[in-house]
Amino acid sequence: MRNFDPIEPIDYLVIGHVTQDIIPGGFKLGGTAAYAAKTAQAFGLRVGMVTSCSPTLELPELEGIAVYSYPSEYSSTFENIQTPTGRIQHIHHKAEDLNISMVPETWKKTPIVHLGPVCEEIDPNLARSFPDSMVGVTPQGWLRTWDANGLIRPGDWLESDYVLSQASAAVISIEDVQGDEHRIEEMLTAIRILVVTEGFNGARLYWNGDLKYFKAPKAEEVDPTGAGDIFATAFFCRYKATRDPWEAARLAIRVASHSVTRPGLLGVPTQSEVQSFMYEILPGY
Repeated sequence: MRNFDPIEPIDYLVIGHVTQDIIPGGFKLGGTAAYAAKTAQAFGLRVGMVTSCSPTLELPELEGIAVYSYPSEYSSTFENIQTPTGRIQHIHHKAEDLNISMVPETWKKTPIVHLGPVCEEIDPNLARSFPDSMVGVTPQGWLRTWDANGLIRPGDWLESDYVLSQASAAVISIEDVQGDEHRIEEMLTAIRILVVTEGFNGARLYWNGDLKYFKAPKAEEVDPTGAGDIFATAFFCRYKATRDPWEAARLAIRVASHSVTRPGLLGVPTQSEVQSFMYEILPGY
């Protein structure tokens, strides 16, 4: 474990694998957990992370974040290949699975808990393990599987109803469900607040039977990686603070749209940018 004080309380707990993403000439840090932790930190929150990775994986980008890292022979390792017909993604290694026994006792009543799997690494029972917390879910890693060669493809999420019924809110992308509106309708039977992000087309928010669309501000896209995780974290932070999903979505889409103008983890907003976005009055809402 690293950067870890088991006594210090936190405001935002993210659970999920940090990843080692293969890029030309080397690797870069990725994963929902990394993007979420840094975004929550930009909101001024004390952030903790429960993850698993190789002890040799360096995490300088996570300075100031309390990281409990369960040691694994390998870090979860992904490779993305862009083709004329879309992205092909492979998983080369997977770190250890995560369960409630790995969560420090002092973190079990953290106000916001974010479950962010990337490769089916989170025990679904974690969704019901934080009765005093607002539990947010980004289920991307439960919505895919892979073959013997590591080729990732859409998968069946058998625990969907169980997890979503325990959560306060969930954020998915339209790509997570391959544009299948029927799967979205199924999810809505289990959860009160569901956000579906649609890239530059914006997002839609379902809340207690109501539906509202949010336009994405125009931005010059450099790298969309992590934008969905940044959106989700901003949404969870603001929803916890205001209990107003509409306001949370307005802020989240502004933060996420800005994130695509910088590459990788540099897309995470600064604390001053978050404050600026909060005070902006955006047209069209």
